[in-house]
Amino acid sequence: MKCPFCGEDNTRVIDSRPADDNSSIRRRRECDDCGKRFTTYEKVETIPLIIIKKDKIREAYDRSKIEAGVLKSCHKRPISVEDIEKCIDRIETKVFNLEQKEVESTVIGELVMDELKAMDQVAYVRFASVYREFKDVNTFMDELKKLLN
Repeated sequence: MKCPFCGEDNTRVIDSRPADDNSSIRRRRECDDCGKRFTTYEKVETIPLIIIKKDKIREAYDRSKIEAGVLKSCHKRPISVEDIEKCIDRIETKVFNLEQKEVESTVIGELVMDELKAMDQVAYVRFASVYREFKDVNTFMDELKKLLN
């Protein structure tokens, strides 16, 4: 870290603590050359995630959309709010672990279906029926047969 007073690179951290907002680290530094002290703030750099929709329109990632889909699928099912939150957290972690700046919505849809399938089969079928746009009962039955096998 360069000293803002003399421009030298010889600085050291003498104190670190969370900043007031708890989303960054406040560091007190001292320059070994001129002896002056200064403060820096360190914050995690987040990559803005863009979602590519089926119609190729791009929009910013929005966790609430995943939440809405999962909540609708789990409506009136014996699943706790805590389990639903953990499910959504796992999905979001998987999305961000892809480490891509742009992710297709189909990838997210498949991640949601994988998580719902493991959590509750009825919720999975509900989500799949909307996500995969079942056109008739036969398509719906095909998905149920896959689930039963």
